[in-house]
Amino acid sequence: MKKWLVTIALGAAMLSTQALAQDGAGERSGRAMQDMTRAQAQQRADMMFQRFDLNHDGTVTRQEAEQARTALGFGGQRVEKMIAQAFGDAQSLTLQQFEAQALTRFDRDDLNHDGVVTVAERQQVRAQLKAERGVQPAPAQQPPAPSTPQ
Repeated sequence: MKKWLVTIALGAAMLSTQALAQDGAGERSGRAMQDMTRAQAQQRADMMFQRFDLNHDGTVTRQEAEQARTALGFGGQRVEKMIAQAFGDAQSLTLQQFEAQALTRFDRDDLNHDGVVTVAERQQVRAQLKAERGVQPAPAQQPPAPSTPQ
């Protein structure tokens, strides 16, 4: 019975992930290119927490987050980096801690403090963070200089 419930829960989570992708609400395809309110940021954090809390005990462990990432097909360095940043040195997080982190990031990104992070603000913050880390944008390709005869 327990295995059956877990299978149904994972299936529902996978279907909801597919539905989000089809709606264009995936991080790369939609959300990153849309304005977001503080309430939407909190709702998104809650949704992600629920996906990671596999045993539904109100706490997400690193192991659960990694298992959920694998089971739901969340891949790549971006999700691994998000998990590492969320947990830091901790081995588990509560919903309140997870939400607090998301809202702290939201407040950092809301440059004009109007309760909405716009695409322009998100791009500006991303550029600032890259500059702080010393990551320079790729130089523009310039045509080769004409050679001078000698």
